[in-house]
Amino acid sequence: MFVGGFATFALLYGPQPLLPLLTREFAVSPASASLSVSAGTAALALMLIPMSLLSDRYGRARLMQISLVCSALLSLLVPLVDSFEQLLVLRALLGISIAGLPAAAMAWLGEEIAPRAQGRAMGLYIAGNALGGMSGRFIAALLTEWSNWQTAFLVLGVMGALAALLFWQSVPASRHFHSRSLKPAALFADFVQILRDPGLPRLFLTSFLLMGAFVGLYNYLGFRLHEPPFNLGQTAVGAIFLLYVMGTWASAWSGRLVDRVGRRNVLWMMVVVMGAGLATTLASQLLLVILGVALFTFGFFGAHTTASGWVGQRARERRALAAALYLTGYYLGASIPGTLAGLAWSWGKWPGVALVLGGCVLGVLGLALQLRRLAPPVEPR
Repeated sequence: MFVGGFATFALLYGPQPLLPLLTREFAVSPASASLSVSAGTAALALMLIPMSLLSDRYGRARLMQISLVCSALLSLLVPLVDSFEQLLVLRALLGISIAGLPAAAMAWLGEEIAPRAQGRAMGLYIAGNALGGMSGRFIAALLTEWSNWQTAFLVLGVMGALAALLFWQSVPASRHFHSRSLKPAALFADFVQILRDPGLPRLFLTSFLLMGAFVGLYNYLGFRLHEPPFNLGQTAVGAIFLLYVMGTWASAWSGRLVDRVGRRNVLWMMVVVMGAGLATTLASQLLLVILGVALFTFGFFGAHTTASGWVGQRARERRALAAALYLTGYYLGASIPGTLAGLAWSWGKWPGVALVLGGCVLGVLGLALQLRRLAPPVEPR
């Protein structure tokens, strides 16, 4: 599952440090260039619920295996494009294909991992997300500096293919899966029960705002660091994405912390760390900017690990559908606020971006404080 999480984020977010280059290469605006990321995340968001229903009906492991293989093949086609429109089509198809893995992963972990270890297991899966996001971004930036953007996409596709092969051979078969009906009446009843829960809709909105803030920061960080007073090159900007290692650590650490002190005591603290990091990025000294991004990254992955595990705990037997709704919010956040922050960059540069992202962080903090007061779900008789 760590490998699956690694491949998902490497394939989805590898192009992120290349946005300034794609802006020049295809003569598009920064907001348009960001569609090379958000086209994939938007398509993924739209497919999560259909994929989760397939997962509920036919099982988790095989869907995740097929998803990774198809995604790697699509990634290998990207270097062949000769227009920005073709690039966007392939990235959207990648998002559709890869949706099967996150749609089933959280449910698989909730079913197959002992309750006392679920926090750590979710933390390890999301640590794979973090490491994949870091590796994909850094490798893409490095290869583009040495060669060109086509080479960067080719290597990302090869990484995805290797991850798919390892995942296919290694993922254990489901032992506790029970097929659920796809009849409309049963699905409608599941939706109603999920939306009646006092915590789950708040967690879905939390995921939307969390990911909107996170993708917005990393989408436009490269634009800022290319400009004065920093004037960093492509490789140096790509090296900033090595701060994702903070996310790998935060995911595993916060997962263990959740197992000890509970989600309601971890979520709001991680959001406060995000806010402190965002404020620090407003500094004009590079070291302070790096510190701010590190704090923001640590807080984001800690909050995401906590919230995503909370969804499975509250949803119980409806965890696949609830996880899909959580991740739909998550990836729509990557697509909508993450792109809208480009408009803020156009009129206000980094302070404008920080203002938009700060609104997202404050929204998450309010939701976290509301969730802190909720009673745990009643155990079924």
